[in-house]
Amino acid sequence: MNEVNLQGRRIAVPESRELDVFAGLLERRGAIVLRCPLIDILDAPNPVPVLDWIRDFNAGSCDDLILFTGEGLRRLLYAIERHDPALRAPFAARLGQVRKISRGPKPARVLRELGLRPELMAEPATTAGVIDLLRGLHLEGRRVGVQLYGAEPNLPLMEYLRVADATVLPVAPYVYADAAADAEVLALIERLEGGGLDAIAFTSMQQVERLFRVADGAGRHDALLRGLRRVVVASVGPVVADLLTARGIESQVIPADSFYMKPLTQALVDKLGR
Repeated sequence: MNEVNLQGRRIAVPESRELDVFAGLLERRGAIVLRCPLIDILDAPNPVPVLDWIRDFNAGSCDDLILFTGEGLRRLLYAIERHDPALRAPFAARLGQVRKISRGPKPARVLRELGLRPELMAEPATTAGVIDLLRGLHLEGRRVGVQLYGAEPNLPLMEYLRVADATVLPVAPYVYADAAADAEVLALIERLEGGGLDAIAFTSMQQVERLFRVADGAGRHDALLRGLRRVVVASVGPVVADLLTARGIESQVIPADSFYMKPLTQALVDKLGR
């Protein structure tokens, strides 16, 4: 495959966690990447509840563990590393003993780094997909740990587990923070509207929500819609694409093998390659 097949294409990448990886994949193919991180991820502001949850988990508090994000599992490991490294070995051992339920492939990828794999994986990688998977399980009386994403309490899942007579033990190891100044986001909107880009690639729902929130707050909602309709819009998976559709924007690029940067890069090559 010709590696330089996005030569001169201008692609906005509103990403933070995997910004350098994704941008590098595009740049190696000749793209000009505009980096505009819309989301940053921070450790939970108070580590005490997270560490208490880990200690209880190590002591056998959970029968099942639902992992919503790979980032969440990494943040649990980071909390151990920073605050109490002696917890790591029993944590890894206990992970190997509980029934692990992964929301899609990203938590499974982190588990593999620990020499583990999930017993069950929800597809699609959504809360609804997790609930559909749980419908086939006997949960009455089981103690279910839930690694939340950000500070989102995931009330639909909490209610489903309550009705199923499970004991729910949630943990929120990280929070989302708006890292980019509003001025940078507004500059991205201006560039979209002004024809300064060929494409924009979204890799999380939070990016879309942040972009529209800033646009709405600045009275630039219509400008954002015009800008997004001028460029190729790429979404890493159907969840992000569905959110954009609800906002009035259709994604022209959605990789068949979703949730990874390489398939998203290849899908952009297929759409924009020279």
